[in-house]
Amino acid sequence: MQAATNDKLVALRQLIGNLDRGLVAYSGGVDSTLVAKVTYDCLGEKSLAVTAASPSLLPEELEDAQLQAAVIGITHRVVRTNELDNPEYRANPVNRCYFCKSELHDTLKPLAQQLGYPYVLDGVNADDLQDYRPGIQAAQERGARSPLAELGITKIEVREIAKHLGLTVWDKPAQPCLSSRFPYGEEISIDKLHRVGRAEIYLRKLGYEQLRVRSIGDTARIELPAASIGQFASNSELPSIVKALQELGFAFVTLDLEGFASGKLNRVLA
Repeated sequence: MQAATNDKLVALRQLIGNLDRGLVAYSGGVDSTLVAKVTYDCLGEKSLAVTAASPSLLPEELEDAQLQAAVIGITHRVVRTNELDNPEYRANPVNRCYFCKSELHDTLKPLAQQLGYPYVLDGVNADDLQDYRPGIQAAQERGARSPLAELGITKIEVREIAKHLGLTVWDKPAQPCLSSRFPYGEEISIDKLHRVGRAEIYLRKLGYEQLRVRSIGDTARIELPAASIGQFASNSELPSIVKALQELGFAFVTLDLEGFASGKLNRVLA
């Protein structure tokens, strides 16, 4: 690990160690897993990881989070959030994530206070601050802290540190909530979230690990890394893939010729 990155790991341990107790908003992604790992290493039994379960989180992602927490050794709790009860969230405006994170931290902050934790720690990293992330504002308004961002730790450095610490998720592809698969303004429902989630799980089982299934009305638009497009398009099993996604409820199945790009639906904001 590079010396500068190691210095940031030392600073991260110092920052978290000085908190006395730490409750981590833990999704199971590499960022929050790193925070959970360092929090447990520094605080031991005074640490707690909490995962919010909702229709926008795949059951498989929750299972992965539970397994990784067990490997780390940190105490893990699952709470239920109900962002879909909020009509402002369901309407899917450009600041949808604000309402999602508001629900999350309105759930976690009282829990932290009840259990004697001074802060909720999240996995926001320095690169996230450069992107359009209205959810960060919601977390900050409720007093959450972002140790990675505070120390200027970037996504690349997160992965480098996670690998150094032996975390198996160090190279796990980013997996934002399923609501990010819908264009702004298209209403979100439990059925739609289930449909797109099952479609992505189906494709991952075929070996396409990094992908998105964007849900545009009744159309499933598959995004794969550009290098995989040719192989996918020539796949003799395409009719079976189309049939499987149609059985999930999509009327049409298309392939994005540009290829996978995180946050692609944010382009309309420009």
